[in-house]
Amino acid sequence: MLSRLTRPQALALSAVPFVALVATAGFAPLPFSVAQPGTTANVLGENKGTPVITISGVPTRKTEGQLRMTTIVATGPDTRVSLGDVLDGWFRTDRAVMPRDSVYPSGETTEEIQRYNTEQMKKSQDAATEAALAHLGRADENIKVTLRLADVGGPSAGLLFSLGIIDKLEGDGRGGDLTGGRNIAGTGTIDGDGKVGAVGGVALKTQAARRDGATVFLVPKDECSEAESELPKGLRLIPVSTLKGAVDSLIALETGKGSVPSC
Repeated sequence: MLSRLTRPQALALSAVPFVALVATAGFAPLPFSVAQPGTTANVLGENKGTPVITISGVPTRKTEGQLRMTTIVATGPDTRVSLGDVLDGWFRTDRAVMPRDSVYPSGETTEEIQRYNTEQMKKSQDAATEAALAHLGRADENIKVTLRLADVGGPSAGLLFSLGIIDKLEGDGRGGDLTGGRNIAGTGTIDGDGKVGAVGGVALKTQAARRDGATVFLVPKDECSEAESELPKGLRLIPVSTLKGAVDSLIALETGKGSVPSC
């Protein structure tokens, strides 16, 4: 005959499977990726000894200031992420824990993901060039633009590429720089019509930008709330939804004339 357990005994026994589960999870790989602020690159300058933007066929101007594209770094699809890694990232402002499938499509190898990101970067560069030349009304001119950015994939540098091309060709249109001599960073995809699209990891990208000296950050308008959530001190957010809006905002910031939008 089985004797009845007291409540303390029952609680103690029920805790055993839970403790075992936590202990197992602490060592088992979990389906998450951990991201952190990545590198930034000034598209008006050089990256690893090579100019990011090269324009031939027409005169270009010498620029001052910086336009920094920003990145995040995430653990790879094959990286083992433990419970300890997740808990550590969950409570840190310079880390973000995300479902692995939201970062890397399931079923794809590391090589396939790298190939996909490279293709997306190439499409982004083509769209950035198209949008910039169309904005300047110079789409029909014999202008060749070459964009090079080593070890960076994906489409999120599109906006900064377009602004860099515009700055090198015409600046603010009044003899000055779009940057006004500032260190300006940002992120955002772009299409050939100049529409700016949302990207991932904005809160981490603002931290990368401020770390590397930026004082202004161009953010896709729909991601203002995320950017504000962990905004570093000394970094001003400017929301943008189009290339024209971004150019107008930078000119207003430089000249002090007109309004500069804020989140």
